[in-house]
Amino acid sequence: MRRIARLVAASALTVGLAACAASVERYPTSADYPAGTMERVAVQAGGHPWRLSALETPRTAPWKVVVVTGTPSWSEYWAPVLAALPERFTMIVADRPGFAQSEPRGVVGSIGDQAEALSAMLDAAPGQRVILVGQSYGAPIATLMAARYPDRVQALVLMSPFYGERGRTARRLTGLGGMVRPMLPRDLKNSIAEVRGQAPQLPAARAALAGLKVPVVVLHGEADTFVPLASARALAASRGSAPTAMITVPAGDHFLNACCVPALVGALETAAGMAEP
Repeated sequence: MRRIARLVAASALTVGLAACAASVERYPTSADYPAGTMERVAVQAGGHPWRLSALETPRTAPWKVVVVTGTPSWSEYWAPVLAALPERFTMIVADRPGFAQSEPRGVVGSIGDQAEALSAMLDAAPGQRVILVGQSYGAPIATLMAARYPDRVQALVLMSPFYGERGRTARRLTGLGGMVRPMLPRDLKNSIAEVRGQAPQLPAARAALAGLKVPVVVLHGEADTFVPLASARALAASRGSAPTAMITVPAGDHFLNACCVPALVGALETAAGMAEP
């Protein structure tokens, strides 16, 4: 009976996480858009022997948007954003190390190693400026990237940033996941391992955020049950007098790249405006 209960719990968790992060109805993928709208490319990770898989808009534009996704990391579910970008933006979003089509197979629990690996996406064309976006678990990773490569990042957007404070949905799913982790698929197993190992690494990420001189935009949905809105407001307030904008999205949930693409594009416009000379 105990084994059956665990199997049921594993199935429930898999369905629950998949519904939250990868609903086909809510997330059109790259295959749903005309050829040339976006393309899948291979990226050699910075400082590591891994090959990363990414989606990008195949054009040159004044602003390059580099996205560090949450967990699980599935770039396909950013397709609606790539398709909706104004012409002055181009975007690249990778499956982070340990997820989907990217190497390695196992978890890369160090947010520092993730930041180093994803730094390869910061390469820009001459005259091009970079807006770095960190989504959920990816927000601390993006913060480290902005701190480590200040000459390559002109603005930072923290979307639904997860710096350890869990809302009721996140607490429920990660608690259940700890019970059934060995039976989960690779991506969900790696996701739970990432979340469980994040806390000791957050002081460095918070210190990096406090020291950033580039503009920071914090974007958060008012209906987010994964990460409390109050934690996002506190994160923005921790910047003191440094250039910071706090944007809330009425009725927006944790996955603003699905529910609220115009709000996300607006945040990119705000970041670009704050970074203009």
